[in-house]
Amino acid sequence: MRTTRAALLAVGAAAAVTLAGCGGSGDDDGSGSAEGPVELTMWTGFTGGDRAAYEELIDTFNATHDDIQVTMEVQPWDTIAQKLPSAWGTGQGPDLATPSFDPNVLGRYLETDSLLELDAIGDGETEINADQLAPAAIDAFTVDGALYAVPANVATLQLYYNKALFAAAGIDAPPATVDDFRDVAQQLSADGVYGLSLAERETIQMWPILQWLDGADIVGDDHCSVLDSPESVESLSTWAQLVIDGVAPVGLTGAESDALFSAGEAAMQLNGPWAAAGYTEAGIDLGVAPVPTGVDGDVTLASTVPLAVSADTDHPDEAQQFLAWWTGATAQKQFALASGFPPVRTDLADDPELTANEVVSAFAAALPSARLYLQGVPNATEVDAEAYVPLIGEITRGEDVAGAAAAASDRIDAITGCQG
Repeated sequence: MRTTRAALLAVGAAAAVTLAGCGGSGDDDGSGSAEGPVELTMWTGFTGGDRAAYEELIDTFNATHDDIQVTMEVQPWDTIAQKLPSAWGTGQGPDLATPSFDPNVLGRYLETDSLLELDAIGDGETEINADQLAPAAIDAFTVDGALYAVPANVATLQLYYNKALFAAAGIDAPPATVDDFRDVAQQLSADGVYGLSLAERETIQMWPILQWLDGADIVGDDHCSVLDSPESVESLSTWAQLVIDGVAPVGLTGAESDALFSAGEAAMQLNGPWAAAGYTEAGIDLGVAPVPTGVDGDVTLASTVPLAVSADTDHPDEAQQFLAWWTGATAQKQFALASGFPPVRTDLADDPELTANEVVSAFAAALPSARLYLQGVPNATEVDAEAYVPLIGEITRGEDVAGAAAAASDRIDAITGCQG
């Protein structure tokens, strides 16, 4: 899995950060006709192994659009987080950007009127076909009925498993239910091998999936913590005990958990499509299966990165044309085949080339049951970093679960402003 995208995606060289005025172009009137095309700049944090797939999309767009050209400047997520708010807040910076790996960040940019409301919505070739985009992402990017971003990507987490380790243990198939999941993890924990590779920090979250499988949760609809509910305490206690018993490792970052699975020292791992190629290259006899069914049915975690337009761009129409193309069927099919990510569109589920791709089809199949982490929760980033991640670290090291969950709940309620 990725180190929170803040850490894993931030590995690599950063492109120079340019605080030029929004939307430079080669012409005087911005039409992109007489003296050259409209030139758009886009900042992204896609520095990881999937970077090439995004760069290929930009190349394809530029090769097929003489009137609009896009330059993508890739830099670490923390650089974007530091530079973009002030750049957009003062009417400078890029025309387009992925402001964060956290979709909840859009609220901060709305507070400073930094985001363009997208109005080119429809089913035309140069319009954003929102009805065909992943519903969870559109819901996350819609505020008071207005759409302010499109999904740059959508990913789900599925269950990776090492077929060779399963066969050696005499287990014929990956677990199908949450009870089977725990039982199989225990059976596979032997001879220096962990049954399940879990990470607690610097990673896309997986512990919420474990809770959801048990019918528990983190924050309720009223933005008040439910970590101290009986269901949550029981679920956290069960999974934490497996870690304490050595079924899963304690204290790993996402990169360390990836390394463990790559070395054949863990039998199972929850992860996204970005990891498949690396595991195959490492020689793992890799299987990808659905996350086992929980007590309330199928559920997994979805992640999405918003792609938004500056409110001060000189070229709002051209920027929205680019978003329409990026989320269109042709571009999304290209991206899925190059990256292993499912397409952000729901109308490509039956495309023969995509269904024939084992990784793409596996992760696309999870979209209907996938949930965004802390969607709509006020100050969600702080809830994660200041309450939830520390809680997991405490209980996997032997702290009393009920007491730690109660303390984390108090922190969460203070962060969200819960009035319950």
